[in-house]
Amino acid sequence: MQMAPSSTQDMDSIPVIDISPFIHRTAGSDAVVKAIEAACRETGFFLITGHGVSTEVTARLYNLARDFFDEPQEWKKQQGRGTSLKGGVAFSPIADEALSATLGIKTPGDYKESLNFGPRLPGDVWPTVPQGLQAAFSAYFAEMEMLAGHLRRAFCQAIGLAPDYFEPAFADHLSALRVINYPEQQESPLPGQLRAGVHTDYGFMTILRSEASPGGLQVRRRDGEWLDAPNVEGAYVVNIADAFMRWTNDEWLSTPHRVANPPGDFKGTTRRQSIPFFVNPSKETLIECLPPFAAKAPAKYTPITYGDYIALKTSQAFSKS
Repeated sequence: MQMAPSSTQDMDSIPVIDISPFIHRTAGSDAVVKAIEAACRETGFFLITGHGVSTEVTARLYNLARDFFDEPQEWKKQQGRGTSLKGGVAFSPIADEALSATLGIKTPGDYKESLNFGPRLPGDVWPTVPQGLQAAFSAYFAEMEMLAGHLRRAFCQAIGLAPDYFEPAFADHLSALRVINYPEQQESPLPGQLRAGVHTDYGFMTILRSEASPGGLQVRRRDGEWLDAPNVEGAYVVNIADAFMRWTNDEWLSTPHRVANPPGDFKGTTRRQSIPFFVNPSKETLIECLPPFAAKAPAKYTPITYGDYIALKTSQAFSKS
């Protein structure tokens, strides 16, 4: 099911790229970078294999999070609701969030629940059940930090920057790890309700571990059609987010996406669990047009810190006017 890097030229599909030659500096490394650049310009989405992420660490987080989600709803709603502990856990119950609101679209709450963690983000005391949940989040977070570093270096090569250009921006990064549970839909969803409404991500990029199930990730093409993300065992979905698109003067795309409901006539299990890692720079990082893009066209945006940018995006998305 793996496609060669040259296949990224097909704008009707989301490419699958084996990044191991880039990570290990073997033959084909430059082709990997070219494939990533083409995907970032054409769809803003691509899948990666050959990433080296530990399957054991991934499975441990997946299984322990699933154990948490299997606990009674009333107990779960008592967990992770405070914000006094940096590096604590946050829990979002079913329909607590409506992602389409970030694009000014009013819908019912999304049919999902999630656990959220970031070492520099506010949260609450970790639950004692299941045992080992905090350690599993921390171990997987470390794996994602390593993978994000590889991808940032690939982006630098594609753009024409020094390999470590972005690293100062991520010294105190505000990245977040989330495990999302999309439960069985025992009843028909409300009008306009999806597993996750249409949205773009705010930060630098997102690295998603997903699984095959009815009702999955869909990406909106430039012509408005929705494209199902392919399911490749062990692969990660990577997408460019809003702040990075702004950094590239809108040449690289932050593409709207959503998680669809399963078909109403499907008879098997439709439960789904995904693990997105939201790669975000530090609050003080200045988001301004990168030199290679500024050399080609005037900057579309004035420089702004990442902290102010997030505040601006939030106020725009939730404006009453």
